[in-house]
Amino acid sequence: MAKVRRVLSLRQPDLRVVLEQVTNAHNASAALRTCDAAGIMHVDVIGSSEDPLPINQAITTRADKWLNFHFYPKTKDCLLELKKQGFKIAATHLGPDAVFHTQVDYTQPLAVVFGSESEGISLEALRYADYKIKIPMFGMVQSLNLSVSVGIILYEALRQRLGKGLFEGPRLSPEEFEEYLDKWLDL
Repeated sequence: MAKVRRVLSLRQPDLRVVLEQVTNAHNASAALRTCDAAGIMHVDVIGSSEDPLPINQAITTRADKWLNFHFYPKTKDCLLELKKQGFKIAATHLGPDAVFHTQVDYTQPLAVVFGSESEGISLEALRYADYKIKIPMFGMVQSLNLSVSVGIILYEALRQRLGKGLFEGPRLSPEEFEEYLDKWLDL
């Protein structure tokens, strides 16, 4: 019970991961495991299929049960809802107008959009982006594995949030904390 309380008190409800049309179960599962490790509470999933986020529990090591999923059939619906809730949108993108991922303030309410490895993010996601970010790369390949990208960006966010003291006390309201505590203890 003490571990559940401690972990819940470290969750960052105002830093979200958005997975757009991610269909590779291995990579999606590894990304979810990283989300849990980095203190993410909410994962937004954009997908039009019946199973919009395939999960391999051997890879997540059941980390997915500690995350809250929000499903959307369309990118526009997801990103407009997040903006309505006060989130800025950072879209991972390899274009020349993207800045290095370290140049964004991750201490503000922020949702980071990751796309599929084959397609990246959609043009629609780019239209709603407040920031276009990329991870610097100096080799012959153009992109990193999805879960590696999630890890690099989330741990930059974690570094910034630790520096600002955002892990020093619960970020949830007392009511939300108790609600999630009850839910987690039932898992």
